[in-house]
Amino acid sequence: MAKTKTQFVCQNCGYNSPRYLGRCPNCGEWNTLVEETIADEVPNRKSRVSLGGETAKAELIKDVSLEEVPRVKTSLKEFNRVLGGGVVPGSLVLIGGDPGIGKSTLLTQVSGQLGSKGRVLYVSGEESATQIKMRADRLGVGGDNFYLYPETDMSNIREQITTLNPEFVIIDSVQTMQEPDITSAVGSVSQIREVTAELMQIAKTNRITIFIVGHVTKGGAIAGPKILEHMVDTVLYFEGDLHHTYRILRAVKNRFGSTNELGIFEMREDGLREVANPSEIFLEERLTGATGSSIVVSMEGTRPILVEVQALVTPSVFGNAQRTAQGLDRNRVSLIMAVLEKRANLMLQNQDAYLKAAGGVKLDEPAIDLAIAVAIASSYRDKETNPSDSFVGEVGLTGEIRRVNRIEQRVAEAQKLGFKRIYIPKNNLQGWTPPTDIEVIGVTTISQALKLALA
Repeated sequence: MAKTKTQFVCQNCGYNSPRYLGRCPNCGEWNTLVEETIADEVPNRKSRVSLGGETAKAELIKDVSLEEVPRVKTSLKEFNRVLGGGVVPGSLVLIGGDPGIGKSTLLTQVSGQLGSKGRVLYVSGEESATQIKMRADRLGVGGDNFYLYPETDMSNIREQITTLNPEFVIIDSVQTMQEPDITSAVGSVSQIREVTAELMQIAKTNRITIFIVGHVTKGGAIAGPKILEHMVDTVLYFEGDLHHTYRILRAVKNRFGSTNELGIFEMREDGLREVANPSEIFLEERLTGATGSSIVVSMEGTRPILVEVQALVTPSVFGNAQRTAQGLDRNRVSLIMAVLEKRANLMLQNQDAYLKAAGGVKLDEPAIDLAIAVAIASSYRDKETNPSDSFVGEVGLTGEIRRVNRIEQRVAEAQKLGFKRIYIPKNNLQGWTPPTDIEVIGVTTISQALKLALA
């Protein structure tokens, strides 16, 4: 009898090793190598065959037909915009998020809305049909085209898709699905890779839109090999705080639209409700007359949103000053504080600094630099900023304020929400006419901006 061959596979990155290692040499994670049986090589691998038995063939690019494929729109405009304008037929969409954040709730709502466009097959490996029905009743979701199928075996799922021939399929979740030909455990790297490959084949050869739910690791990344995100067309992250009602749907990869798009929802008893104007929510609890506060007009994909940047600067009790940031990059905060100390004569080296972006949103674009600098200076000098002021601009290491993109949209958003003044880079004043209802002030250096904003 032949000896069974095994190998150790990293569950984080998919690295293979003939022996056990405590630390993966490829990704550096500890205790992620799991022993798996090496399956015999199958000489005839699966080719791309549609459910009707048609195989792909080579053809001249000039002979490829470009028939117009309209996007399918749901009733959730925020969901449509994050996807780039609607659901693309034949696409493979991966949605990741923390446990209990609302991934199944979102897809159940979307499934009910897509039922009016075609047949929907909801495949669940974590819940029974009764449990999904209870959630659907709570959300007011139903219809004649909404099918439930509690199953984890991919051969049975493919057979059910062949029989039903749906336009939309939801897989909840990919970590619970298994290929019977693969001997490794459910949720392993090999299983996730093969399951996703088969789902991609089904989606591309039959123009069936497939949504995949993916679990996340402690670090917040989608569990499984990184190739999982490379294989799919769109990667969405569903984020939020379990103790608050707001949820953020963020696109980090999209072959059919803009990346870094943002959709905001509110979790209610009857399901998710979209937030049409998130800027008002981020600003509604702002205190008037508070120091260490500034408003930035940030771009999230194609949408401008106004967010309050808060700073608290206090004398350091210990030898080394602390730098803490929530929703902002800590390295960016340290860089801006160094510029303020060198170019604006603020003695910050013996000051602790705590900064956050209010509302739980994450800001990472260069245009937020000026607002961070103004908030830090406001807290340090204990001078409040004007409640009707907003700030946009990138701060350079020499103290200059550099131009940013989409300045017209940013100014228009600030004007719409009633702000009277906005500070922008002076070079951004060229080539367009500012609106008359808001005063647009161009600044060239950080010292000039602080003198005007904290006068």
